[in-house]
Amino acid sequence: MTMSSQNCKTLCKKIHDSKGQLNHLAQALEAKTQVECQEIRRTYMEMYGKDLHQLLKSIQLTNQGDEAGASSYECATALSMLMLSSHERDAVVAREALEQSAVNFKAVLEIFLGRKSSHVILILQAYQTRFNRKLEQDISSIEPPHPYQMILRALASSHKAHHAVVSEHIGRCDARRLYQTGEGRPGAIDEAVVLEILSKRSVAQLSVTFSSYKHIYGHSYTKSLKKGNHGQFEEALKAVVSFISNPPKYYAKTLYRSIKGATMEKGSLARVMVSRAEVDMNEIQMVFKKKYGMELRDAIWESIPSGGAYRVFVVALATKTTSS
Repeated sequence: MTMSSQNCKTLCKKIHDSKGQLNHLAQALEAKTQVECQEIRRTYMEMYGKDLHQLLKSIQLTNQGDEAGASSYECATALSMLMLSSHERDAVVAREALEQSAVNFKAVLEIFLGRKSSHVILILQAYQTRFNRKLEQDISSIEPPHPYQMILRALASSHKAHHAVVSEHIGRCDARRLYQTGEGRPGAIDEAVVLEILSKRSVAQLSVTFSSYKHIYGHSYTKSLKKGNHGQFEEALKAVVSFISNPPKYYAKTLYRSIKGATMEKGSLARVMVSRAEVDMNEIQMVFKKKYGMELRDAIWESIPSGGAYRVFVVALATKTTSS
């Protein structure tokens, strides 16, 4: 459902009159869908000649590095992300993840694993248009080198391949190859075999493979990665398998770690809440409650200091389910 033209204009005037006050901006946008936010951005540009996304980014930068304004910074970040189309947002997330002093590989991993191939192509195009760079080249040029780079390049190649219908037979064959070149032999796993499979199979096909592995060998593939020589490659591969095997559980754990301050990953709470709000937030909230014994909204409310717009805004995102 889209907003009426008059309602959209009225809201844009309200945003303009707020003069950048985050509590007013958050109240105006917290209940809006992604489609509505796109409509608001276009209308605001027509009415005032300014890009609402850039306006929110400027507020974000004003509060960057200010410990007292940390909540304001996060709120402006989340609001600015709402103004972007899904593929633009992913392009921005990827760029910011790669620019961090400690590269946020998991943020990029979520993009390649959690988006359809048609969407990934749009992300790559948006990245090149927006930053005049190629995402895959930026991933390859990261220094110092990290095993995540090899895995991300393989997943990028996978999205460019033409995948056949998901096959149980291929899943069983790949599972056996992973076993024979992993825990089924002494020494480290054969990274080349893993990367070949990741580069040639769709995410749906990989899900069948990891399910077949558990069925055939009686335990998950991630459990096998904990055996023997466990290094950075195995740790990165565990993140891939965890996501593919159960995305809502992966996101629930990511949110919990962010809420509890158990991760140094910058912006993970806002990133996940904005990107999953109208996708699978229902499932994430159910997993979160089952795993941690509390509602996601309550955990967020308790973790964010009162007095700012950010806490109310993020809790509102949790209500943006697929039924919105």
